[in-house]
Amino acid sequence: MNITELLSEQLNINEKNIINVIELLDEGSTVAFIARYRKEKTGNLNDVDIRNIEKNLNKLRNIERRQEEIISSLESQEKLTDELKEQILNANSLTLLEDIYAPFKKKRKTRADKAKELGLEPLYEFLFNQANNEEEATEFAKDFINEEIGNPEIAIEKALDILAEEISNNIDARNIVRRDGMMRAKLSSTLKEDPEKIYETYYDFNRKVKDIKSYQILAINRAERDGALSVKLDFSDDYNKKLIADLYEVNNQYQKELLNFSIDDAYKRLILPSITNELRNFLTESAEDESIKVFSKNLKPYFLQRPIKGKNVMGLDPGFRTGCKVAVVDANGKYLDQTVIYPVEPHKREAESIKTLNELIKKYDVNLIALGNATASRETELFVNKLIDQSDKDLAYAIVNEAGASVYSASTLGEEEFPDLDVTIRGAISMARRLQDPMAELVKIEPKHIGVGQYQHDLNEKKLDEELSKVVEDAVNEVGVTINNASYKLLSYVSGLNLTLAKRIEESFKNGELIYRKDLKNVKGLGDKTYKLAAGFLRFPDSPEILDNTGVHPESYKVAKKLAKYDLDDLQLQTLSEDLEVGIPTLEDIIKELKKPGRDPRDDNPEVLTKSEIMTIDDIKIGDEIKGKVRNVTDFGAFVDIGVGIDGLVHISKMSDKFIKDPNEILKNSDIINVKVIDIDKEKSRISLSMI
Repeated sequence: MNITELLSEQLNINEKNIINVIELLDEGSTVAFIARYRKEKTGNLNDVDIRNIEKNLNKLRNIERRQEEIISSLESQEKLTDELKEQILNANSLTLLEDIYAPFKKKRKTRADKAKELGLEPLYEFLFNQANNEEEATEFAKDFINEEIGNPEIAIEKALDILAEEISNNIDARNIVRRDGMMRAKLSSTLKEDPEKIYETYYDFNRKVKDIKSYQILAINRAERDGALSVKLDFSDDYNKKLIADLYEVNNQYQKELLNFSIDDAYKRLILPSITNELRNFLTESAEDESIKVFSKNLKPYFLQRPIKGKNVMGLDPGFRTGCKVAVVDANGKYLDQTVIYPVEPHKREAESIKTLNELIKKYDVNLIALGNATASRETELFVNKLIDQSDKDLAYAIVNEAGASVYSASTLGEEEFPDLDVTIRGAISMARRLQDPMAELVKIEPKHIGVGQYQHDLNEKKLDEELSKVVEDAVNEVGVTINNASYKLLSYVSGLNLTLAKRIEESFKNGELIYRKDLKNVKGLGDKTYKLAAGFLRFPDSPEILDNTGVHPESYKVAKKLAKYDLDDLQLQTLSEDLEVGIPTLEDIIKELKKPGRDPRDDNPEVLTKSEIMTIDDIKIGDEIKGKVRNVTDFGAFVDIGVGIDGLVHISKMSDKFIKDPNEILKNSDIINVKVIDIDKEKSRISLSMI
């Protein structure tokens, strides 16, 4: 198997670039480092391309390992032939490999095994080579009667078990049923017991497998687990059996009858249950992969939301009975003060709460409030509007997604950061910091708890964690990390670093041991290789070396300094590239960094939507045009926060005049978009929106 050739075909990427990427990955280089600092070797591939190479490379190498295991097993069984070995080495999927290996795999004793133990193979051979009719077969079968075989008919029936197993192991026969499963088979679900009507949509569901959406598969799987639905796959049975029969040659009508009997048995007892299970697993795995992809696509832009810089922020974590927790942080996210107010029912101490907050706002020069969107959020928002009306300061507020805040508050990291604070106050601090620097705060929470996916609780947890961790890693390294106020959790996502090194770096910085970028080499356990992978992604704004606060890698400092004598807006890149002996992609990156040292790429993203007055569903009407923030992108559309406490849905059919296969083609999480209200259902609290 030529892995690089296969990857080139699968991903439509130049084979030479793939070879270079594999070489770099095998050397231990990270995806972020390769994408950012080895553009000449990769042909300017981005992190997504390199992740795809890495993912598919691992799959193909797993196939190679399985090929070796199967060949070794067959050699030990002394059953490996040249033809079989070639067949194994040409297989480029695990499914095909397992089909090839199935007849040789050690398994529990089958009916065919028992028939062979009873010495019925000669009878089986006679039936399909010599028997012309039932009489001849019965006469020949009499010789096999014993204590376990009472009559000739039983002997024939047991001998046919050998053929049934051969048919079930026939790769062509299995592929006939597989193809039917993917092209024509239908998945149907019917009601068993669902008193709360949670799965009403699927009570009479019937759709071709190839047309089912990933979210439908995950919903049906969940309903089946909950005992709400019965689920089955319907294949083109008669058609499939006819195609399987065409794979075999028989000499007469009697042998044809025996063949059809064996095909029927093999199909119902062996092939169909196996392929059904295989297809259900494939559908589930594909749905999980698609759902993880949706989650990933939502997660990265959510992490890359534009930070709000230079403002002291008040975080509010609303609640009814227990009150609204309040925390104030300075422009760098440093905790300043806290309190608890009781502005809503059942206490309704509104005037007292306004007085308390106004005192904090004046004391710490707060002009922005971050309001969590969980319990009592809407009621607290009404209170915040009254606070703004009665304040002599220019105040605004923004709704902040609280997903995962309670997880952080009760975590080891939350306790380490604020050992003397109540968990609820930690939550309010998190609200404020999420507004100031979403990425720096969100990295403290496992990505699956952030709530920007669909059916995440139904997914393979290990696979979800691995994939989302890569998304966070890519986002962190795309932005870079400023050493001054980085938590060790944020640092741990930097290319080449782990949690242990991140903690040592954080400690070294606090001790004043890290002034220059090169000082990283003095951190215990951080060798030259790790320094090479990590250095370019860490920013040192207070370093006397200005390049330490850019994305220019230390290996390119000499080139960057030579550029000081040039006019950066008037360069002949090709000539300069040759003179400085550096590739054009790297040269372009260096120039971009020199023009804007300390640049935060998130500053190019849409501003956070803040507001100073509340709206409800009663304040909007059909035809209104509103600005909103995309909160979640799914297979079928996007949910948009338009500031009325209920996210509106832009269905995929209402996103463009042109046909759109995937909402991600034109939208991503956290985009600010203009929408039109096209339907309002107050009873069900649903708002339909259009981008057209």
